[in-house]
Amino acid sequence: MNGEPSFGLEGKVAVITGASRGIGRGLALEFAKQGARVAAVARTEAELLSLAQEIVRDGGACDAFVMDNRDVGMIGDVFARIRLETGKIDILVNNAGMGNPMPATDITESDWDRMMDLNLKGTFFCCQAAGRIMLEQGHGRIVNISSQASVVAIPGESVYCASKGGLNMLTKVLAVEWSKRGVTVNCVGPTFVRTPGTAERLDDPDFLAGVLANIPRGRVATIRDVAGAVMFLASDAADMITGTLLLVDGGWTAL
Repeated sequence: MNGEPSFGLEGKVAVITGASRGIGRGLALEFAKQGARVAAVARTEAELLSLAQEIVRDGGACDAFVMDNRDVGMIGDVFARIRLETGKIDILVNNAGMGNPMPATDITESDWDRMMDLNLKGTFFCCQAAGRIMLEQGHGRIVNISSQASVVAIPGESVYCASKGGLNMLTKVLAVEWSKRGVTVNCVGPTFVRTPGTAERLDDPDFLAGVLANIPRGRVATIRDVAGAVMFLASDAADMITGTLLLVDGGWTAL
């Protein structure tokens, strides 16, 4: 492992949604490095195949599954295929999501529905599909990617904040329902993470300065920062942790 921490994920099957780019892609690569068999899920087939090829080239295992998280029927079919092809699902990381900053007065019904369908509704039905399999197995780890914006107000992010706040409560309810049957459900809540999708805003000196003013750690997060928290919650070391939100925010919410 070249001095990197080991999370004991060898041989685990880890489903990662939104795996084709950004945080999701980084999570898939990190889980594969830890010896997990990755089931990479996203809408864009070409990007998924590129990811799978990179993982296999580096000695890992990855299967690609095209799925739109907003299509509930598709979710059930894809999770059934994953189980059929891999034999089990040990871990689900619900990473697929979106943000669309705009003033609350400008948000339309379609804006609201589009974000809620992906960030909250789709995540619930992924949890349900994986949860049914995990409950039958008697074990499983679900990690939902929430946000610091689920607990602090971010101007211009009203719908995003609402969707992630709802995700936190969903996580608690599922944790309580499923914990006695061996399935844990937790959230990871990152601050701003540098990805290709956030680079434009974070490369704006004024925007970055405003962000850093709220982070005592003095920097934005990296994908590996997020991956470390996710892999810990997915590991056996976190067996007694369920229904919680692990913030990866450099101290933002401590202010």
